[in-house]
Parts: sequence; C-alpha cells; structure tokens
Amino acid sequence: MKSILPAVTALALLMPLTCIAQAPPGVARGVIVSVENNTLTLKPADGATVTIALAKDWTVTLLKSIDVGVIQPGSFIGTAEIPQKNGTGRSLEVHVFPPGVKAGEGHYDWDLHKGSMMTNGTVGKVTAGAKGRELEVTYPNGERKIIVPKDVPIVQFTNGDRSLIKPGIPAFLIVVKTPNGGLASNGISIGENGAKPPM
Repeated sequence: MKSILPAVTALALLMPLTCIAQAPPGVARGVIVSVENNTLTLKPADGATVTIALAKDWTVTLLKSIDVGVIQPGSFIGTAEIPQKNGTGRSLEVHVFPPGVKAGEGHYDWDLHKGSMMTNGTVGKVTAGAKGRELEVTYPNGERKIIVPKDVPIVQFTNGDRSLIKPGIPAFLIVVKTPNGGLASNGISIGENGAKPPM
C-alpha cells in the first residue's frame, strides 16, 4: 500500500472517514479473504495478507460499468492517467461521481501504474477523436486535456449491500493508519458482478 496525498477519488467523500488517526489516507487493493467482526482480511496482488479494521457503520460502494457517452459537460470525474509528452493525459480508467458530489479535485501522484497520476475535476468540452473521447477537465488552479481510449473501464459509484462482500471478490479501499500502526476504513468498493475495481 502506498500513501496518497491528498485524499483522492470519490470514495473519500462517499465513505467519509471519521478521525481514526491523523495520518493521511492511502489505498488498499486486493482480493477479499474474509470479513468477520468488522475486520476485513485482504490479499494484495503481491505480499502477505493485510487486516483492516472497519467502522461499525461500514458501507459498500458498487462500481457499475457505464458508457463513455454518459460523461457530458458538467460531469465530475476522476481518472487515473498517464501523462503524455504533448501535455495531455491518457486515461487508464474513469470513475464518474454521483450528481452534486465532488472530491479530491486536482492533479496528483497515483499508484495504479508507474508514472500514473490522478486527475479529479469537472468536464468541460467533450470531443470524439480518432484515439477516443477527448475531455477537457478543469480543477482549482489548473486544467488538463484527457484522452479516454475506447477500451478503458468507465464506472459510476452506486450504493451496494454488505451481502455482496464475499471471499474471492476484488476490492478497493480508502484507508488510514491508526495510532497503533494498523489500518482502518469505513467502506469497501467492489466492481459489479465481481469485476476488479479499476482505479
């Protein structure tokens, strides 16, 4: 797990963390091993299993696949992207926030792939280009042109039920370090029909 500054993605707002610790949030990814007594055991792609304490009121966010056409001027999105030499960004994934929800605005380091960045902002002009959909994304003190290739996953955040959390399901969590050095979260995000969360 790599700590990310600032608190990013919609999940940081949809799953608001209480003041468990003063440390900045990070992310945890992996396959669910078990959830018992508000404790999640997660198996990352590499490394040993990790244990994450869940808040008593922990929630489930279901990431549903949507068509790129849903993204219109005024949409608020987040996208993990790879900066290109010409100054644009090439999306690795796009996650669309619910109407009226904004979180993590800006452009900053991300850990999905080497050299990747996260851009969260409001969509302006949308253009269909030869390489995919081109989005102009603005955020405080900046803007970027993002190219969304036709084959990248695009998801929207929706509410899910705890019954969906089962062993073997890939998951993504916003986590914080607790004073005793452990990890804590108040929500688990999973893909629809067991899909891997793309962010």
